[in-house]
Parts: sequence; structure tokens; C-alpha cells
Amino acid sequence: MKQFITLASFILFSLAVFAQGVEKHVVFLKDKNNNPYSLSNPLAFLTQRSLDRRTHSGITLDQKDLPVTPSYVTQIAATGATVYYSLKWFNAVVVATTSASVLSTIAALPFVDHIDQVSKKNPVHSGGEPGMMESTRILPWKVSSAANPVVASAPSSLNYGMAFNQTHMIALDALHNMGFTGAGIMIAQLDAGWYHVDQIAAFDSLWHNNQILGTRDFEVPGNNVFGDFMNSHGTSVLSCMGANVPGQMVGTAPKATFWLLRTEDANIEVLAEEYNWAAGAEFADSVGADVINSSLGYTTFDNPAYNHTWADLNGNTTPCSRAGGLAAKRGILVVNAAGNSGGSSWQYVGVPADNDSVFSIGAVDAQGIYASFSSTGPTADGRIKPDVSAEGSGAAIVGQGGGIAFNGYGTSFASPIMAGAMACLWQSAPSFTTEQLRNAVRSTASQATSPDSLLGFGIPNMYNAHLLLGVNPALSRNPETFSLSPVPFSSVTWLRSNLNTAENLQVDILSLTDRVIHSFTIKMSGTMSVRLDDFSALPAGLYFVRVSWSAGQQVLRAVKL
Repeated sequence: MKQFITLASFILFSLAVFAQGVEKHVVFLKDKNNNPYSLSNPLAFLTQRSLDRRTHSGITLDQKDLPVTPSYVTQIAATGATVYYSLKWFNAVVVATTSASVLSTIAALPFVDHIDQVSKKNPVHSGGEPGMMESTRILPWKVSSAANPVVASAPSSLNYGMAFNQTHMIALDALHNMGFTGAGIMIAQLDAGWYHVDQIAAFDSLWHNNQILGTRDFEVPGNNVFGDFMNSHGTSVLSCMGANVPGQMVGTAPKATFWLLRTEDANIEVLAEEYNWAAGAEFADSVGADVINSSLGYTTFDNPAYNHTWADLNGNTTPCSRAGGLAAKRGILVVNAAGNSGGSSWQYVGVPADNDSVFSIGAVDAQGIYASFSSTGPTADGRIKPDVSAEGSGAAIVGQGGGIAFNGYGTSFASPIMAGAMACLWQSAPSFTTEQLRNAVRSTASQATSPDSLLGFGIPNMYNAHLLLGVNPALSRNPETFSLSPVPFSSVTWLRSNLNTAENLQVDILSLTDRVIHSFTIKMSGTMSVRLDDFSALPAGLYFVRVSWSAGQQVLRAVKL
């Protein structure tokens, strides 16, 4: 049970109780007829940046991209219901009313299919934090000078301060050293509020460089998301990506831009928040966001009638998971915390982390050991979840008062660490799709050849993912010059060349830690193949084959079974 001991907390509690009197409903519509918008003129409802993202990934517009018919919304509002927002992907309108007669009038409209109630309380919320935060633990705030256990250090171009370990653990500092710090990547953060982000020094550079592009509140439209009564969860999550105080804390994507979208009420837990999430994802799509970070997730609600079951975890059942999948199908890289229910009676990932196109993130401690609270897989249909894991037990975060400490306990913080890292990877590899980025990170993570239900594919190595994508500035402009076959293999594999001329090649077999295991020179030309016997004495695992020649380099992935 929460203890509300300050005046501000008492006011927050009072507002939450008042909010519980609001009954929200989702009005699902039959069609999008009589719509003034057209797929032939998408700039009327999507930004050019949003259209460019679709073009980049070969995605075409469809009927779900069309806004809800405006006249339908007007007629629903005329009944006396309060319209919160429309959901074009679901062809629905979210309204609030306690009047049965108003609901009957809406239901009788010829374009209405059906109405679902999504916020009635029974019983009153009585403990824990909402959404993903129901099991995210943030310790009492203080600035700490204690040394966080870290992995072996390496030279860095950025002075990460207390955030060094969570950055170096995933080899992101190597990308930062190459100049990839998230510039040009737009991240939409869906969260519960950003208490005093407009005042805390750790975010000064975001404001100074116009990196905070705007805010929206889908829970209470028009709210100041930085206000005195806002939750600070989003503040801490944002710090993992965007904080920039050299020597104290530098986030994983300090040069990215951000939209801050409030979809979560920190005092209640209702199904309506999943529709808020969908509205936030739709908005992120419309403004052209590249990445969504959501440190939110849903399993159970204040009214048990709405609780999800493990059977729902197929990625396509719950509103939030469906929205996550629809966002991903529009070319957005959706990164979501796996959940913090490990060891509990539930234990499994929440939604939308169960969707197959949502990149779900588990938590490890500073030594890279599974954090016991981190939610586990598999999904109901047997898929590996989480996808990968990052530091979420004792992570460095900025707190409510602006202090920096190792107080972040939850996948809520592992998720933005990875969202920022993925932004940097995408900056380094702009021609690739989100699916290719996710596959590269999974394929080069610490458990790539033996994923499990605790860490998924393991702890990422962002530099190796970068190499696998073949986007190092020194690499060849023709990524199809060489190939390995077969992959995977049990003993040996063959290196095939498509060179037009004879070349002396330098071939290096590398470990996952970039150590050169074998190195040799061969001469190849045309469509010839050379047997690589050097793998025969190596243990099973994931390796890289780096081929260097006069035109550049190419890095190939080799999996020995």
C-alpha cells in the first residue's frame, strides 16, 4: 500500500480518486465513409518525415492510415459525451460519460458498430505503481558517489560519469566514439509524466539544442507534463537516453530528438490506458518518429474483469499489443520494457512486449547477471521473450529532485538504455530497416546461439551489430561481394567470391569480442569458393569473418553448431 505523507502526494491521491469517477468508453465504428481525407493526399494527415520513413522501409499506406471520419466524431460529441481522441488504426473514438442515455444515443448512430467500457473501477486501486511501474522500484533519491561495479573500462569520447557501466556493457561507447550519438533520430517516449524536466540541469542541453520537440497528454489533454503534480517516472526514463552532464551522467542517445507523450495515469490501472498507448503511438507515427520507447506494460487492472491471461500473450490480442504491432508495421522501431514480474505468480512479460515486432528488453545487474524481477518468456505461442537484456538493476538515473544515483531498478530503465542504443545504431546504418536492426542486435548478443526465457538473446554488443550490418566507413560499397555457405555449419564453411578481378584477400576470423582467432591471405577472383578449414578446431558459437581487399572490407556472420 502506498503511503501518501506530503501535501503534494495528498493532492495527487485526491485527483486520482476524482479521476476514478470518469468512465471512459471506446466507440468502435463500422467504416470510414464520407471521409474528406484521402490516401492520395497523405500530407493532410501525416508529416513528410512519416511518409519518408514508410518509403525507406517499402511500406505503402492503407485504410488504417486514414483518420476517423470527422463528421462521425462530431455526431458523437453532439450526444453530450466528452471526446478524448480518435484512433484511426482501430477506427474508434474514446469518450467519457456516466450517462446511460448518452451511451444509448451513441450506440444508435448508424455508423457505430459497438461500444466497450474500459475504465470502470472495482475495487479502487490499492497498491503498487501503474503499468510497467507496478513493479519498477526507484529508491529514495540522493546523489551518490559510490562506485557502481563496472565491466572492464575502455577509452571513451564521452565522459559518462555514473552511466559508464550501462553504456559500456552493451559496447555502445564504441559507436559513440565513431560519432554516432543519436543525431537525426527522433524518439517518442510514452510514459506517465516528466516531473520538472523543464527545470532539471541534466536536461539543459536538450532544451538548449531544441531536442525536445513537444509534448502531448492523452490521459488529460492539455496538461503540463512537467508540472508539480506529474509523476517522475518519465523523468528517470528520459535520463537514460537524453541526460547530458559530462562527468556525472550521459545517456545513450544524447543527440537524439524527443517527443514526450503522456499515456499513463500513475495512480490508477485501467484498460483505457492501453488505448492511450495506441493514441500515443499513432501520434508518434504521424510526426515521423523513428523510435518509440515505452517503459510501460499491462497485465492486471484495478477491475480484475479486465485482467489479461497468459493465453493473451500472442502479440495480437490486447489493444496495446495490436497497436505496437501496427506501429512497427509502419516502420517505427518499438522498444518496450519486458516487465518486472519475474518470480511472481504472473512472471511473464506484459503487453505490448509480447508482440513479435516489438523489441522487448529484460534487465540484468551491473555484472550482467539476470535481475530476479525481470519478466520472462516465452509468449503463449512459444516465442522467445525478452529479445535482449540491458542493465536495469542499479542503473544510473536522474531522479525527481535532479540528483543522479544508481537507483534505477526495473526493466523501465533497461528499455530506454536500449532505445537510445538502437537510435545510435540506426544513425550508423540509416539504410537498414527496423527488422534488420533488431536481427543484427539479437544475432550478436551474448546468447545468440542459445537464447532463453530470462535474458532472451542476451546482452547486446552494439559494435558487433554495427559490424554485422556492414556499415563501417571502411567497408565495401558492395555488400554482396562475399558470402559464406553453409551458415550455420557443423565443421567447415566455404567463402564464396563475386569479384570481377583477381584479388589478394586478408581473411580474419574474429570472436564476439573482436579478438582475431585466425588470420590468413588467399587469392580469389570471379565466382570461386574457398573452404575455410580454420573453423574445424573451434568450439560451437558465433563468429565473424572479416574479408579485406583493395576496395574495402566486408564482415560476414558465421555460426558453428
